[in-house]
Amino acid sequence: FQNGRTGLVKPCRLLSPLPVVQISERPLVHQESLPKLPVPPLQQTCSRYLASLEPLISAEEMTHTRELMDEFLRPGGIGERLQKSLERRARKTENWLSDWWMQWSYLDSRMPVAMYTSPGVVLPKMHLQDRQGQMRWVTMCTDGSVCFNGRSLLWHSHTLPVEYLGGKPLCMDQYYQVLSSCRIPGPKRDTVVNYAVGKTPPTHITVVHNFQFFVLDVYNSDGSPLTVDQLYVQLEKIWNSSLQSNKEPVGILTSNHRNTWGKAYNNLIKDKTNKESVRAIQKSIFTVCLDAPKPRVSDEMYFNKVAAQMLHGGGSRWNSGNRWFDKTLQFIIGEDGSCGLTYEHAPAEGPPIVFLVDHVVDYMKRSEMVRTPMIPLAMPQKLRFNITPEIKKDIEKAKQNMNIMVNDLDVRVLNFTHYGRKFPRSHKMSPDAFIQMALQLAYYRMYQTCCPTYESASLRMFKLGRTEAIRSTTTESLQFTKAMDDPSKQVQKSEKAALLEEAIKVHRKHTHMAIHGQGIERHMLGLRMIAIEDLTSLPDIFMDTSFAVASHFNLYTSQVGSKTDCVMCLGPMVPDGYGICYNPMDDHINFAVTAFNSCEETNATRLSQFLEDSLLDMKTLLEQVSKTQ
Repeated sequence: FQNGRTGLVKPCRLLSPLPVVQISERPLVHQESLPKLPVPPLQQTCSRYLASLEPLISAEEMTHTRELMDEFLRPGGIGERLQKSLERRARKTENWLSDWWMQWSYLDSRMPVAMYTSPGVVLPKMHLQDRQGQMRWVTMCTDGSVCFNGRSLLWHSHTLPVEYLGGKPLCMDQYYQVLSSCRIPGPKRDTVVNYAVGKTPPTHITVVHNFQFFVLDVYNSDGSPLTVDQLYVQLEKIWNSSLQSNKEPVGILTSNHRNTWGKAYNNLIKDKTNKESVRAIQKSIFTVCLDAPKPRVSDEMYFNKVAAQMLHGGGSRWNSGNRWFDKTLQFIIGEDGSCGLTYEHAPAEGPPIVFLVDHVVDYMKRSEMVRTPMIPLAMPQKLRFNITPEIKKDIEKAKQNMNIMVNDLDVRVLNFTHYGRKFPRSHKMSPDAFIQMALQLAYYRMYQTCCPTYESASLRMFKLGRTEAIRSTTTESLQFTKAMDDPSKQVQKSEKAALLEEAIKVHRKHTHMAIHGQGIERHMLGLRMIAIEDLTSLPDIFMDTSFAVASHFNLYTSQVGSKTDCVMCLGPMVPDGYGICYNPMDDHINFAVTAFNSCEETNATRLSQFLEDSLLDMKTLLEQVSKTQ
C-alpha cells in the first residue's frame, strides 16, 4: 500500500481476526445465498502488485516492470480484454476460481503428494501403556470420526453446523469433500472422486497394518453404527491377522511422482483382484494407519520425528508403505503413542480437517469404552494384491524415491512457551500479523534480506471459496526488520515499536482485502489462465523476471487455528524455501518448520532459533516501550 496508490476497498479497522463461530442450522439454505467470488478491479490489483514488488526487486528492475505494466494496462489493451473475459467467466460460473485452483495447484502438479502438497497434523502424545492402549485409542478415534452427532454421518446428511465469521455465513462445501473421497492418478492430470454423493454412500473404512489393507464395515446392515466394543473386536481381528511384516508395501506406490504412479496405477489395476482392492480403499470413508513403533528418541526430538512420520511415514523401512497417500483423510496411530493424520490437499483446506480433529479429541475425552451385548461379526475382509514382477519393480523404485525424499526433508517443531496469542492482543495487535512480523524478522536476521512470503487466507465467505494468498513482505515489514537491528543504534525503541505497529496494520489491511476477495494472487492467476486459454502467447508482464521472483515464495506459511494443542506441518513450496505452520494458543504457540537438506542455504533448526529469539525480542521491545509511556 505505497503512497496511498490503492484503497478501492474500505480499510479494515479490526485489531485481530474475528473468531469463527458455529451455529446449528441447515447449511444448504445458506450455501445457496452465499455471494459469488468477485473479480477485483484491474487497476487495484496491478497497483498492489507493483507495491508488493518494491521490497523485493531493484530500482532498475522496478522501472522495467512498470513499463510492462503500463503496456498491459493501456486503454483497450490486453489487460482490459483479459479482465472482461474473466468477468464474463465469473458471471457464468458459481466460482470463477475454484476449478482452476484445483487443477493448477493440485491436479496438474506432477510432484509427489507426500511432503509436497499433503500436510500432516501432530496430535498431543498419548501415553499408551501397551498395544491394547493403542487399540483402545484407535477405536475411540474411529468411533468419534464416524459417529458425529448421535451417531449419524453429518457430513453426508448435510447437517453440519454453519460457521460464521463477523456475522457472515461461510461456505461449508469443503466439509463434504473430506470423507469417502480419493485422488486418482492420471498420466498427465489427476482427478478427485467423491463417493459420498452417490445413492449409497460407503459404509466402510480401510485399516492398514504392516502394509496390509483391510475393509472394516462401520455400519450394520440396518444402518446403525457399530458400537465401540464391536469396533475394538474388529480392529483386534485385523491386528492379529496381519502380524507378518514381510508383505509388499503396495501403498508406497502412492508416494511416487504422479506420472510414475499414474503408469504404475494403470499397470496395477489391470488385474481384477487388484482393481477391486484399490477401489475398496478409494471408496472408504477414511483410512486408519496402525503404524509400527519407531526407534526411541529424546523428548527434545520427539515432535520433530512424529511430524515427519505424519508427513511421510519415515521411509520404506518404517511406515511409508503403511499409507495410501491419495486418500483424502488418513488417521495415523503408532504403538508408541504417536498419533495424528495426513490429508490429501486437493479437495479441501485445513478448516474441515481441524474441525474434525477438534471434534474427535473432544469426543474421546467425553467417551468411555462401554460394554454392550456382542453380536458376532464377520472377519473384516483383507484386500488382496497380486504382485507381478513389473509391479514389484515399481514398488522398489517407489521405495528408493521415498527414501531419498525422507532423507532430504528437515522437520523442526518449536513449542514456543514464553507467551501465546494473549500477549499481542494485550497490546491491541493481531496475533497472526504479529507472528508474521516475527517470521519476517527471523528471516531477515538469518539472511540480511527479505523474501517473498505467502500466507494462506480463506475465501469461504464466497460460494465454493478456497484460498487467497496474503503477501506478508511489505515495504513496512522491511522497514521494521531493518530498524530492529539497526547497526548505527540511532533508531529509538519507540520508533521501532511504531514501525512494528505500522507493519502489523498494513498486514491486517492486506488480510482484510484477501478474505473479502480483493487479493492480488488469485486475480493474477485468473488473468494468466484466461491468457493461456485465449491468447497465442502470454503477456510480457507474466514473462517478466519480477513476476518469477515475486512468485518464488521462500517462506510458505499458514496459520492453522485449532482448539486442540496440535501442530500442522507442510513441506516447503520451493527447493530453497521453508514451510511454516503455526497454531497460536492462549499462552504458547506451536510452530512446525520444514526445509530441504539438499539446499545448503536453508536450515530449519537455525530459522526456528531465529524465530524464537525474534518473538522474545519483540515482546521485550513492546514491554520496554509500554513502561516509558
